[in-house]
Amino acid sequence: MGLFDMLKGQFIDVIEWVDASSNTMVHRFDDGGKEIMMGAQLTVRESQVAVFVNEGRIADVFQPGRYELSTQNMPIMTALRSWKYGFNSPFKSEVYFVNTKQYLDLKWGTSNPVMMRDQDFGMIRLRAFGIYSFRVQDPVMFLKEVFGTSALFTVEGVEGQIKRTIVSALSDVLAQSNIPALDLAANYDELSSKALELLMPRIAPLGLKLETFLIENISLPEEVEKAMDRRTSMGVVGDLGKYTQFQAAESMRDAASSEGSMAGMGVGMGAGMAMGNMMQQAMNQPQSTPQAPQQATVQCHNCQSQIPADSKFCPVCGAKQGGAVCKSCGKSIETGVKFCPECGAQQ
Repeated sequence: MGLFDMLKGQFIDVIEWVDASSNTMVHRFDDGGKEIMMGAQLTVRESQVAVFVNEGRIADVFQPGRYELSTQNMPIMTALRSWKYGFNSPFKSEVYFVNTKQYLDLKWGTSNPVMMRDQDFGMIRLRAFGIYSFRVQDPVMFLKEVFGTSALFTVEGVEGQIKRTIVSALSDVLAQSNIPALDLAANYDELSSKALELLMPRIAPLGLKLETFLIENISLPEEVEKAMDRRTSMGVVGDLGKYTQFQAAESMRDAASSEGSMAGMGVGMGAGMAMGNMMQQAMNQPQSTPQAPQQATVQCHNCQSQIPADSKFCPVCGAKQGGAVCKSCGKSIETGVKFCPECGAQQ
């Protein structure tokens, strides 16, 4: 091997990185102590950005594509260095590949309960959990503010910061929403959208962008859930009186099936007393007596008094009822007579 070949082996002519993991955010290119040759080939794949750092300063940023490193493609690097040896002269620089893909299905949850004032239950503590996704939006800002000069940076490095920011924003959203605790489940989408709007400007200074934020569940304290279960049970039972009678009857049946046991006798006595009390209450209730139907009445032909319709004689004046009535004097006359025997008027 000649001297030229040995020197050529100290130069890097191909720069690329293939991500074999699912959570690597930043990877520093391993140059193995070699220097990058001017004119080397740089390959930046989709969902990647290559950042060149020269002597601690960000020199150039390359978006996805294939590049031949030259003074035209590296204007900032050219300005930082004076190339005395032409375009083929080597240079020393750190190359960081930043993953700009979206990191999905990341879990978040409240490690401590969130305090909330509710109109039904007063002060309550809520717990919540869900998922979110994010990506690197500004690689330069992310390099300056987060990973610095780390050779490898993963999702776990920012996950804790994002989760704490989520819990803080969710507390603000719940406090401002004024949604009753019983109605939170019907407003998960609305709360998620408001929380996303509040979270995006909070993590943007880190060079990150929150793509999605979803609330999967908001759980109430155990004592509140028990109170809700009791209220639901009362609604299902309906008529408490009938339910008590049913329970007493069931207890008596169970007691009867317990042959000779003291527990069965005690249950039977208690159920019998309860049933006796209910029967006594039913007997003490005022009984409504049916009223006899009113008898139909008619007017007496003689004295004009109201008498029963089936009377043959008036109980007031004794006049015979039935037959005809004089058209002139109104006295009772025989049916079929042509003149009234009292006034003589023609009938």
